[in-house]
Amino acid sequence: MDAQGRGRADNIDPADQWVLNPNTGEYELRLTPSTPQSAVPGPRRATAQNRGVAAPEREAVPKSPGREVPPPRRRRGAPEEPPARRGRRPVKKKAKGKKVLMWTGGGLAFVLVAVSAAGYLYIKHLNDNITAVSDDGASTGGFSKGKAINLLVIGTDKRTGAGNEGYGDAGSVGHADTTILLHVSKDRSNATALSIPRDLITDVPDCPTTQSDGSSKVIPGTTSVRFNTSLGQDGRTPSCTVRTVTELTGIQPDDFMVADFNAVKTLTDAVGGVEVCLAKDIDDSDSHLKLSKGTHNISGEQALAFVRTRHSVGFGGDLSRITLQQQFLSALMRKLKSNSTLTSPSKMLKLAETGTKALTVDDNLDSIGKLKDLGLELGKLNPKNLTFTTVPVVDNPAEKTPVTVVLNNSTAPQVFSLIKSDTSFTAVKKQAAKEKAAVAARLKGTKSAASAVRVRILNGGADAGSAQETLTWLQNDEGVLKSENAGNAPANLAKTTLEYAPDQADQARRLADIMGLSGSALKPGKSVQNSQGLPAMTLTLGKDFKGAGVPLTSTAGSTPEGVQKSTADKVECAK
Repeated sequence: MDAQGRGRADNIDPADQWVLNPNTGEYELRLTPSTPQSAVPGPRRATAQNRGVAAPEREAVPKSPGREVPPPRRRRGAPEEPPARRGRRPVKKKAKGKKVLMWTGGGLAFVLVAVSAAGYLYIKHLNDNITAVSDDGASTGGFSKGKAINLLVIGTDKRTGAGNEGYGDAGSVGHADTTILLHVSKDRSNATALSIPRDLITDVPDCPTTQSDGSSKVIPGTTSVRFNTSLGQDGRTPSCTVRTVTELTGIQPDDFMVADFNAVKTLTDAVGGVEVCLAKDIDDSDSHLKLSKGTHNISGEQALAFVRTRHSVGFGGDLSRITLQQQFLSALMRKLKSNSTLTSPSKMLKLAETGTKALTVDDNLDSIGKLKDLGLELGKLNPKNLTFTTVPVVDNPAEKTPVTVVLNNSTAPQVFSLIKSDTSFTAVKKQAAKEKAAVAARLKGTKSAASAVRVRILNGGADAGSAQETLTWLQNDEGVLKSENAGNAPANLAKTTLEYAPDQADQARRLADIMGLSGSALKPGKSVQNSQGLPAMTLTLGKDFKGAGVPLTSTAGSTPEGVQKSTADKVECAK
């Protein structure tokens, strides 16, 4: 730069060279006539002349030939100029504000563009992390917002990754070692996590399975085998486990996730460990767990050893290990919902990175967007309303020294039915005292004779043929002769209802007694004319209908006798 250029740079505030163009809303560079112009044309600055407005007169500034004369500068130590002579200094301060605004705005725009680009690349990176396999048509086709969710979580004993040589069976192809059916209620107020024992004797159905080359192969089913062989054995994929669960419980999963040994280690590391409690010292050489009595924060290898130990807790079998796994998952959920995780960007990013690498999902969850949506639905749960329980089983009577278990046929169907009808195992909604009293009062009072009950039966979500089945049962077995099949209801209902007029209350109580309806199923309203033009009640069979003659009474928070349960909000010490 020559001396002339240096002189200008020393005396002209760069901020004064930028002005706001009112026509474009952009800041533009203002150059003096003597300044060389850029070879690159830029937007024209709106001036008084090109706007057709007379330019204001300016104070003459003495100039030397060929150069602009800067105003005199105050020497150090010299007195300040009087206020009247300070001229444009306030304007300069304002101009500096423009400079700051320009740089801040430009910097912000750059950051936004950079973040957008980085965000896109990061999402693409997470999508590339995801391993998805076909559900082979075994699931419902994926979870839906506004509906109950059934998610099958499968933990395999397959050795993958470094450091897992000492765990599981050396040659395992990855069986369904730990299986949990997570049911999340339609209103997201509660959930039930149902553990399925790996040693449960059950039937595995035929499984159409997508092969690595894209072709399909039906793997023949087997009867009376361990549940854990529904995965890995004979080339079975997770979709075979889904089909086995559907046949076993009557509940069809919407999606599935599969985790191996590494998933336990990396996920607990990502959240900074989880807190577990032991009621006694444990030193298990098989699982490599060595912990003293009390509370511990575990992650990585210790976390894996914790969920795999069984010989040192309870009766030393798989059912004891299931209890430990439920306690571990409760602790993990509490940590995931804690402020220390939710408010830590580094933990959330690490969790996203780890989770997408650690889990194999069905092809309905093959993107980070779909996983995020599922996570948001699960995130609505309160840990105190997540109940852990296990499929009711008894020792296998066919074995002299029981090693496997079979279904407890007196309680297992009730557990499956509660989940299928979206009934909570934990009371999460407390009715006001008056409302509860009013509901209970509907069942109290005189009951008419069965022959006096006049009712129209509609199918409002029950299995096809339920209305006719109920009609036949009521007329032939219960003496309710004034009943008729009215076809399908206009809309499906989750719960069975009986609507009646005030003068039909005694009939409603009789029918409730016959069918095992709860007070909440009785809906005071109005009567409807039947096919003979006579007033009748309306019985609408909902999705909770289990069959003619099966009582419909159920109370949220109640479980069949003998079924153990725990909630995710409580810290329990393993014994």
